[in-house]
Amino acid sequence: MEFSTAKDILSVIGRKSNLFENDIRKYEDELRDAISKHSFLIIGGAGSIGSATVKEIFKRNPKKLHVVDISENNLAELVRDIRSSLGYIDGEFKTFALDAGSFEYDAFIKNDGKYDYVLNFSALKHVRSEKDPFTLMRMIEVNILNTEKTLLQSIENDTKKYFCVSTDKATNPVNMMGASKRIMELFLMRRSLEIPVSTARFANVAFSDGSLLYSFNRRLEKNQPIVAPKDIKRYFVTPKESGELCLMSAIFGENRDIFFPKLSEKLHLMTFSEIAVNYLKMKGYEPYICESEEEARNFFSSKSKIQSPKSKYWPCLFTISDTTGEKDFEEFYTDENVIDRDRFNGIGIIKNEPIFEEEKLNHFKKEIERMKNSLEWNKREIVELFEYILPEFRHLERGKDLDEKM
Repeated sequence: MEFSTAKDILSVIGRKSNLFENDIRKYEDELRDAISKHSFLIIGGAGSIGSATVKEIFKRNPKKLHVVDISENNLAELVRDIRSSLGYIDGEFKTFALDAGSFEYDAFIKNDGKYDYVLNFSALKHVRSEKDPFTLMRMIEVNILNTEKTLLQSIENDTKKYFCVSTDKATNPVNMMGASKRIMELFLMRRSLEIPVSTARFANVAFSDGSLLYSFNRRLEKNQPIVAPKDIKRYFVTPKESGELCLMSAIFGENRDIFFPKLSEKLHLMTFSEIAVNYLKMKGYEPYICESEEEARNFFSSKSKIQSPKSKYWPCLFTISDTTGEKDFEEFYTDENVIDRDRFNGIGIIKNEPIFEEEKLNHFKKEIERMKNSLEWNKREIVELFEYILPEFRHLERGKDLDEKM
């Protein structure tokens, strides 16, 4: 995040306090007691949300904490971070550079596999992942099929609880990423008859790996302009808050519960351009609004009077969103959902019955396997398959993706 304190991050996203501070304080003894008595497997545990959750578990002294992630570099940094801040635990802490979809991972599970809690953070989370049919198929593999596989392994190994992270974009989805997570939730509902499951939907995680806010740091490092949409408002949580919400759902969520942050539209919605301005001011700059990509790119090479070695200005290009899959607003639940707003101070809970259509889920898996075996498919047939599974899915195709913009 490259800010000195969590307070700085809160300031950038327009808040003063942690959303879940009161809930964590109230349930701290129960959290610590539950974690200290159990073992945990964290899949995708070296990403932004996964690593935040790993640290929340680690500091409460679990009996066993194993972390799996495809990125060996992120795992190395996670270990360095934990050792440098939290130190050591009485139980076993190990990391494994593995792909949850691989045969090596299956061998790893066969070798041990005995965990009280399995938490799955492995995901392709970018809307831009639907830009081509090949990356889109990998998103299906990671977000849906690997979830189903690790669920079945957890059932076979008598796991106490399975948690998998979802997204606000699964509510009335308009892009393939959100729809893939909604389909994942349906697979969770089916397996909830065999193992207790819970999940969490939340908004953008401020400065998480690969996010637009994360890219602000990279643009400053490289003397490049900051680009952000000015017409889309989003909710934001901090990395620590994302870890706390996932931990609360994993430990306290009842079967089929979906946890979400109680966020106020009036208090917490912000545009990316507003956050960019806050970010630059915290870094000591004023935004210089450019009218085109060319003007923004040439800012540092121009001889404009506004540029000098001690310039207080930074080039910004604030645009209208016109790319595929960008939803105009965020929502965590629908009018049809049953909501518990009373159990926690900062957390709401969607209460779910095990509603799913067995025939549709089986058809989905069969069709995806057919495409994979043929090594030939296109985006249109995957969209149609998603629409078959999700009648509420309204794919927003604009003929332009994020890779076609600065």
